[in-house]
Amino acid sequence: MSRPFLTARWESLLLLNYDCPPELLEPLVPAGTTLDRWQGRTLVSLVGFRFADTRVRGIPIPYHRTFEEVNLRFYVRRSAPDGNVRRAVVFIRELVPRWAIATVARLVYNEPYLAVPMEHQVSLTSSTGGAVRYAWRHAGISYSMSASVAGPAQPLARGSEAEFITEHYWGYTRQRDGTTLEYRVDHPPWAVWEIPDATLHGRTDWLYGPEFGRLLARPPASAFLAVGSEVSVYPGQRLQPEVSSS
Repeated sequence: MSRPFLTARWESLLLLNYDCPPELLEPLVPAGTTLDRWQGRTLVSLVGFRFADTRVRGIPIPYHRTFEEVNLRFYVRRSAPDGNVRRAVVFIRELVPRWAIATVARLVYNEPYLAVPMEHQVSLTSSTGGAVRYAWRHAGISYSMSASVAGPAQPLARGSEAEFITEHYWGYTRQRDGTTLEYRVDHPPWAVWEIPDATLHGRTDWLYGPEFGRLLARPPASAFLAVGSEVSVYPGQRLQPEVSSS
């Protein structure tokens, strides 16, 4: 097993989930993968969380160990050569507050990172719940996503929507030459809260374009909050093009 490229803790994850027409996502699906559906539904998720104790190749980078991220993502799957199905995420846009973080991610993985001013307010424990808010600015517009919960987080139910949203342990990203980079993300299963009234504010069409903006302007179809855990992100490998049998 290779050494992780990045290790960190992902903390206080707020996940807002929206039904999305598959034709909106199909042009973004990396080569060699297909859309992954939950009970026939095609979903996108807006996810806010905190990186903590971040290390690259085991080395902590001064002033870049703790920061926020907000990403918009959807879900794909791929049948690996060993016959196992790899369930993965594809990112549409990833926001972080540090230019250097965005630059490294674009160079190493070709991920669609953008550096913007960000802040958070978090008071959350797995036993009692609490409140989470992530805020950012882009092109002079303010955005925020927030939720509050009470009581203890619950283990994932097998086959649940929360399991589908959180249990994708691979990432795929389209490269500049049209090939696909595959990378693995390890973390234990997360206990979660279901959220009845999460909120998102801001001109999402200005940040994500008119089609995704219209989706995100509606209340989410579901929302979850997770305390999080240690994570390891491994170096990427390019998928080999499929060879025609004709």
